[in-house]
Amino acid sequence: MSKIEVDTIDKQSGSTLTLGGPGTAVTLGSGATQTGFGRTGTVNWCTTAKTSPLTVVSGNGYFINTTGGTITVTLPSSPSAGDIVAFKDYANTWDTNAVTVGRGGSKINGVCNDALLNTESQSVTLIYVDGTKGWQDIHDSTANISGNPGFIVATGGCITTSGNDKIHTFNSTSSFNVSLAANCAANNQVSYIVVAGGGGGSSGSGSNGGGGGGAGGFREDKSPITPYTSSPLEGAGTINVTATAFPITIGAGGTAANAPAGRSGSGSPSVFSSITSTGGGAGGAGSATPGPRSGNAGGSGGGKAGSDGPGSLSAAGLGNTPPVSPSQGFPGGGGQVPGSSGDREGFGGGGATGAGGTACNSPGTSGAGGAGATTSITASPVAYAGGGSGGAGAGGVAGATSAGGGAGGTGTCSNNGQDGTANRGGGGGGGANGSGSNGNAGGSGVVIIRYKFQ
Repeated sequence: MSKIEVDTIDKQSGSTLTLGGPGTAVTLGSGATQTGFGRTGTVNWCTTAKTSPLTVVSGNGYFINTTGGTITVTLPSSPSAGDIVAFKDYANTWDTNAVTVGRGGSKINGVCNDALLNTESQSVTLIYVDGTKGWQDIHDSTANISGNPGFIVATGGCITTSGNDKIHTFNSTSSFNVSLAANCAANNQVSYIVVAGGGGGSSGSGSNGGGGGGAGGFREDKSPITPYTSSPLEGAGTINVTATAFPITIGAGGTAANAPAGRSGSGSPSVFSSITSTGGGAGGAGSATPGPRSGNAGGSGGGKAGSDGPGSLSAAGLGNTPPVSPSQGFPGGGGQVPGSSGDREGFGGGGATGAGGTACNSPGTSGAGGAGATTSITASPVAYAGGGSGGAGAGGVAGATSAGGGAGGTGTCSNNGQDGTANRGGGGGGGANGSGSNGNAGGSGVVIIRYKFQ
C-alpha cells in the first residue's frame, strides 16, 4: 500500500488534488484541507456525561445520565444527508427516567414526532437520510456487556428510586423478579416491610358500639447499605435474594359486617419470602352475649364491643399472634370502664406499636385505635398499621386514629365510621350504636422492598 504526504496545495488558487484509488493512505500536512473523504459511520464520543437538556451536534456521541430525572436532547435543526449522532444510557436509568429525542424540525423514521428512549442500558445511532425519512436508526442496542455490575437487577411492583436505591412497592399480589443477583454478597440483602390486611370493625347494636378492628401485622428489616430511617420494629429477619422470582402476597382487609351486632372479618396475611405478617383481628360485635363482643386475635387484636355489665366481661383480641420477634402488633382494647355499670362505647383495635384504647362513658368516647409504625423505606416517613377506633354508644363520639386506622361511627345511626386505609394495613372503625350502624372494612396490606442498585 502506497503512502502519500500532502503539504499545502496552492492555498491562494484553491487548487484541488485528487488522489489515487483504494489502498492509498493520505497524511495531511500542516495547512492542508480535505473534502470528499466522508464519515465512516462512527461518531466522536463526548466522554463527559450530559445531565441536562441540550441540542446535539452531528458527528458526536453523547452519554446521557438520567439519574436526576428525564432529559430532552434535540437533533440539529438543519441536517444534511449523512449527518450522524449517537446516544448511550450512562447510568442504566433510562427505564426509570427516559430520554426524549426532539426531532429538531425533521422527521424521525419518517414520522413527525419526537422519539422516546426508555430501555435500560440502551445505545442508539441515528443518521439523517433525506426529507422523506429524516433521521433513521442504524443501530439500537439494549445489550449490557459490562457483566455483573455488583448490584441486584429486578422488576415487579411500582418502582421508584432514592439516591442509589431502588424501591419496589407491591399494592397487590404479584412477584419480585430478580434477573441478576449481585456478585457482592452484601448487596444481595434487601430491606423490606410486610404489612398484612387490617381487621374489620364490627357493627354496633342497640345503645352499644362495636369494637375497632386490629391493624395488620407489621414486620420490617433494614439492610445496612440502604440509608433510611426505619421503624422501631426493625429486625424481623435478613432476606438475601438470588436470581429467581419471589411470590408476593398482599393481604386483603377484613370485610365489614352489617348491623345489628354483626361481626366483621379478620384481615388476611401478607407474605414475602420467609416473612409472613398476620391479618388484623376483627373487633367485637355489639351483641347481647359476651362471646361475640370479644375482639379476635391477629397481627394486632380487635377491640371488644360495648355493653359489658359487672361480672360479664368480654375480652380484647390478642396481638402478635402467632408470636414473632420483634412483635408484629399489640392487643385491642379490653377490660371495663372503671366505675361503670356497663360500657356503651366500643374499644379500639390494636396497632403495630400500641394497644387499642379504652372507652370512656362520660363523656361518651369510644376507644382510640392503637398506634402504628412509621418508616421511611419509601424515602419519606409513612405510618402503617394503625388500629381502628371503636364505635360510639348512644350520643357518644369516636376516639382518635392514626396510621391508616379507620374512625368508629359516632352515636347516631346515620354515621357508620370509616374503613381502614388501603395498602396501609389499618383496622376498620367500629359501628356506632343503633340497628342501622354497620361495621367498617379493614385496609389492605402492602409489601415494599428496597435495595442498592448502583
